[in-house]
Amino acid sequence: MNGPLGSWLYLPAAAGVLSLVIAAFFYFRVRALPEGNATMSRIAGYIREGSMAFLSREYKVLAVYAAVVFVALGLMITWVAGLWFLAGAALSLGAGFIGMKAATYGNVRTAQAAATGSKANALLTALDGGAVMGLCVAGLALIGLFAVYFVNPMGVGDGAAAVAANATLGSSLHAFAVGASSIALFARIGGGIYTKAADVGADIAGKVIENIPEDDPRNPGVIADNVGDNVGDVAGMGADIYESLVAAVVATMAIGLTAPSGVIAQLVEGGDRAREVAVGLPLVLSGVGLVVSVAGIFVARAMRNSAPSTVLRAAMVLPPVVMVGLTAVILPMFHVKMAVTIALAAGAIGGAAIGLITEYYTGSYAPVKAVAESAKTGAGTNVIRGMAVGMESVGVCLLLVVGVAIVANNAMGELGLYGIALAAVGMLSGTAIVMTVDAYGPISDNAGGIAEMAGLPPAVREITDELDAVGNTTAAIGKGFAIGSATLTVVALFSAYSLEVNHARLVEFGEGHSMNLALDNPQILIGLLVGAVMPFAVAASTMLAVGKAAGAIVIEIKRQFDEIKGLREGTAEPEPSKIVDIATSAALSQMILPGLVAVLGPVLVGFTMGPAALAGTLAGALAVGASMSLFMANAGGAWDNAKKYIEKGGLGDGHRKRSETHKAAVVGDTVGDPFKDTSGPGVAILIKVMSVVSLLIAPLVATVGS
Repeated sequence: MNGPLGSWLYLPAAAGVLSLVIAAFFYFRVRALPEGNATMSRIAGYIREGSMAFLSREYKVLAVYAAVVFVALGLMITWVAGLWFLAGAALSLGAGFIGMKAATYGNVRTAQAAATGSKANALLTALDGGAVMGLCVAGLALIGLFAVYFVNPMGVGDGAAAVAANATLGSSLHAFAVGASSIALFARIGGGIYTKAADVGADIAGKVIENIPEDDPRNPGVIADNVGDNVGDVAGMGADIYESLVAAVVATMAIGLTAPSGVIAQLVEGGDRAREVAVGLPLVLSGVGLVVSVAGIFVARAMRNSAPSTVLRAAMVLPPVVMVGLTAVILPMFHVKMAVTIALAAGAIGGAAIGLITEYYTGSYAPVKAVAESAKTGAGTNVIRGMAVGMESVGVCLLLVVGVAIVANNAMGELGLYGIALAAVGMLSGTAIVMTVDAYGPISDNAGGIAEMAGLPPAVREITDELDAVGNTTAAIGKGFAIGSATLTVVALFSAYSLEVNHARLVEFGEGHSMNLALDNPQILIGLLVGAVMPFAVAASTMLAVGKAAGAIVIEIKRQFDEIKGLREGTAEPEPSKIVDIATSAALSQMILPGLVAVLGPVLVGFTMGPAALAGTLAGALAVGASMSLFMANAGGAWDNAKKYIEKGGLGDGHRKRSETHKAAVVGDTVGDPFKDTSGPGVAILIKVMSVVSLLIAPLVATVGS
């Protein structure tokens, strides 16, 4: 491939292929491990069957959606854009399917490794299962982005042919990102509704009504709960992180395509072919990040004899540092200014810092201990304290994101918008290892559930509980990382949208007709209010969906205990398939409204009120959505771990399970479940989907109302 970046542009494709090969190795390695006795195998089969049944039904719904959007894009933009939309969607679905398949094989094998008494082997098995998801997410994202760039080569110079080529490349990239983003929204919200409806329903019916232990095999909701861990926290989270990486790279490439020539020339020494460097650089850097992540996964595997918390924390913190060091060596080869390394470092280190801050607010530290302590005086004080912790965490995390943006902007000068976008790429450069560690959590959680349902000795559950406890923390870190990177990505996408609109207006009207983004513009103010409403609408609809479905599950579980003779005594089998069906139907029906809000909202605002109003809508949704998603995710994590802290005896033996303190903490955790796993992540994806849809339609709405 010609150009100033030369053969380095093949790095993302090569790294993507390498990651898929390694993922295949891990997948078959996990499959080859023993899965334990017949009972363990049967339970794991139920979980796998339920997970795949959900994906099958979800994918049928998404196929209809994809077909409709494909036709719409073909008629409104180009059929090429429609095809790239399908590619972005298909790769997202493929990553989720493969990763969840590995997770549903890894769970029982992790339990069996724990049954042999080897915590190191159990940790390794869960890590390998998670690595399949992490490597597929990052690998398929980079292969897809490289394909868009390779098939639609950018034009060189300012001639008509170059302008047309760049317009085709831009629309193809935007359509690919819309495919990734919209599928991620449906997958994350659908999986989130499923997993939290099953979790809340099983907890209320089992712990509160029937007063039986967690993961008790008599509870028909337990299988559905374990299925939910896979469809929500593996497939859903994978689609989320895949989309974040795609959106960050596309935003950076879009700014490189549309920024004024005089500004973009400042990227490289001498200014030679700077636009080609600006467009290709995020791809190259993402490829470097994937190579670093692959190395990090093998380092984590080599540390398996260390404490699980040490292994996973090192896996998430060290790669960004290595990434910064490598870019400081590589970028001068392209005559790129040192400011780029500073912007990238701000994002990479800032992402790791957000993870550590999230761990502080949701792990076994002062905030969570305070939430646990508040449960002594009842559920009300527990809920109040958890909300306060969530609110406090928002300020710290968002101010850190602001700091990253300031550093990147100041370092890059007139290229500040490009610098902020690069910071988002830097933050997501470790996507593969972040997703590996995140997927490790539900695999360990499932392993503990299988151990409990199969009646394995307490020593086995002690190992799986330790792995699960670390997994809860890494899951919270992953959510904080995903939301923090989403916030920075949306800032970059907003900048790309503004440049795209102004570029289209320049072509149509000439100089002096840029979009008015002043706050005294009524269209901007109206748009801000419209945008502020959308996160609340999505959060409300998803919370209601979880509540309704959980209520139906509680009723069904109670019916089974009342009508199936011998179920309470443990001499009869429950009917988990009915719980799975209730949760699946609720998830698939209730995920439609949030998806329509995200996709159709920008279209309606843009075509009826114009580009300035749409810009205001994006800004309002960003400010409210970023705050709300962080608050919900961290408050939910604090409630969850406060309950677990009580169960482990953190407040003394008199406050463990079945005590009044524990019951109060269960109420807080019940509120927090849809907060952290459904509504919070859903709102974070909402603002990204709105932004990429707006970027795609920017040339069409640029002249509306002018």
